[in-house]
Amino acid sequence: MTRPHRRPALARRPARTAHACCLLLLAALMSGGCADRDRETLVVLGPWTGAEGVAFEAMLKRLDDGTGETYTYKGTRSLRETLVAQLEAGDPPDVAVLNSLGELTEYARGNRLEPLDSPGHPPWAPRVDVNGSRRTYWVPLKVDLKSLVWSKSKSKGKAGGSGGARPRWCVGMASQATSGWPGTDWIEDLVLHRSGPGTYARWATGRLSWRSPEVRGAWTAWAELLGERSKKSVDLSLTTSYEGTPDPKAARPAPRGLLNSPELDCTHEHQSAFIRYLYANANGSGGAKGGSDGGVRVDPSARFLPGPAAHDGAYEVAGDMAAVFSGNPAARELVERLSGSAARRLWHEEAEPELRPFFPGAGDPQPTDPGGGEAAALLTGKADTLCFDASDAMPPALRDAFHRAVLRYFRDPSGDRLDTLLGQLDTVRAETGGTTGDSPGGASGGGLPPDAVCAPPSDG
Repeated sequence: MTRPHRRPALARRPARTAHACCLLLLAALMSGGCADRDRETLVVLGPWTGAEGVAFEAMLKRLDDGTGETYTYKGTRSLRETLVAQLEAGDPPDVAVLNSLGELTEYARGNRLEPLDSPGHPPWAPRVDVNGSRRTYWVPLKVDLKSLVWSKSKSKGKAGGSGGARPRWCVGMASQATSGWPGTDWIEDLVLHRSGPGTYARWATGRLSWRSPEVRGAWTAWAELLGERSKKSVDLSLTTSYEGTPDPKAARPAPRGLLNSPELDCTHEHQSAFIRYLYANANGSGGAKGGSDGGVRVDPSARFLPGPAAHDGAYEVAGDMAAVFSGNPAARELVERLSGSAARRLWHEEAEPELRPFFPGAGDPQPTDPGGGEAAALLTGKADTLCFDASDAMPPALRDAFHRAVLRYFRDPSGDRLDTLLGQLDTVRAETGGTTGDSPGGASGGGLPPDAVCAPPSDG
């Protein structure tokens, strides 16, 4: 008489077991346990560390919608060295973010990059000739505006400050392995504003001799603007970071900007828009239209550099571009997402106000902090022409030689020294594929075509 009662109980056990298994499976799916074990991880290698790296990584995590691949970010200050080592080991990242068009071009022509479907977007992402066809191999993630001067004065005009006072220029050349680039920015800006975008683009792409009057004149104009300097001042500038010196009285010493570094005793700084994070809390800080006494203001560098007014609307720019180094189709999809409107909105939300990135599209979220808003307006429409950083458009060997030459010239700006340095740079230019003639529509040796370097702002 007991069996009839036990059989129904035995019959119900599989139902309870199946129900429990379903609940466990559902919980696992909701927690991502099973899914995460099955999802492949794509690696993004980039230059951002500290607060910038935190913001980018937070955006990347929010971009992960729980389907497809997961994403991980690895930031480093030694980006080129890290990437080269990974490539030599046969273990490249899926996506790498670089600011050098010259490096990217070399990787594309070395069949290291996967072509993208982007139609091209000069000066940020021009189409590159590889094996007889022109394709796009990278896209801009964030961009930056150069051709700016920061100051604590009301200075206006090309000659100097208010009342005719001559600017005392802040110069900090140190930047670890890339020391010297603040000086190359000076030379590039002077070529652009003295000789115009056309000459600038020919020089940046290896079609104009370093010993030409246009380029040589930019070096001597820089020395004239800096004026007489003592050996102590020169040594200090060569060893001072572009971020300035830390405040020894601060609880947590951190860079405070060249303008706030009393050792330098200067009034004006030639620097990109990204430096605004150092002056975010300056009293009276204003945009390019000016600020109050005691604050830090930013103006177009054309107001301080020699050159015809016709070139005042030209600005030097820089950018961080994403390229695909693996054959995984999902890596191409990630690059498309990273350069899309959703990623830009999330990145803007995650970044601190003074570190919010500039994007190339007029419809994208842009910085609105003092200085940032005006820079964004120039990048996305108010400027006449945007020209990509010339040294970053050059082959890496020539770029590095440019950095070293600037440091040597800064120490000794004599005419004989300059002639020697420019001759050496022309030798490197020839070795890396440069030529003194134009190649209409195509690349010179291994470089970019001139029309890839300068272009009007676009809505892309």
